[in-house]
Amino acid sequence: MPTSVADVVTADDVRAVGLALPRAYERMVAGRWKLKVGQIVFTAFSRDETDMGFGYPKAERDGLIDSDPETFFLPPTSDLRYQWVCAHLDRLDHEEMRELVTDAWRMCTPKMLHELPEMPVPTAAAWAAIDAGEWGELRPLLHPYLHWHDGDVALRGRTTVLRHLQQVPTPKPPIEVEVRDGQLYRWSR
Repeated sequence: MPTSVADVVTADDVRAVGLALPRAYERMVAGRWKLKVGQIVFTAFSRDETDMGFGYPKAERDGLIDSDPETFFLPPTSDLRYQWVCAHLDRLDHEEMRELVTDAWRMCTPKMLHELPEMPVPTAAAWAAIDAGEWGELRPLLHPYLHWHDGDVALRGRTTVLRHLQQVPTPKPPIEVEVRDGQLYRWSR
């Protein structure tokens, strides 16, 4: 359990984690903020934002709740049919919250994206910008001397890679990256 006010997980902490994941966005639905991928909700907040619900496998949710019933609880009866569990935010630590939100996101995204959150920063943000065609947001994430390897395509230099990406379908995420000065220096698939 968190030991100080600074350690307490807030809805804004959850948002920071969830919205950093590729394809995630936030919408108000029926007076409650929800984090979504496409039309699928992977995390939602209570109206007062002290609790959150999140995607979780039905077959495992009783075990999670039994492991810490003061933190985790079932959703309302009308929502029991969904793969969903709820938690009191002030009972979670930051690492556990990050894991729960990321795993809920994984439940509604293609498997090829699942390793992005574990890759060095700014890999997930760069792939998300490529996927969304947000070239202005992508540019500062790429090193000027970027080495790009995607199958048979081998390119060098940020400008060359940006030009290439604007002319081809979204590539799959990288298998391996190297980061220099906070920018992607090497991208390999």
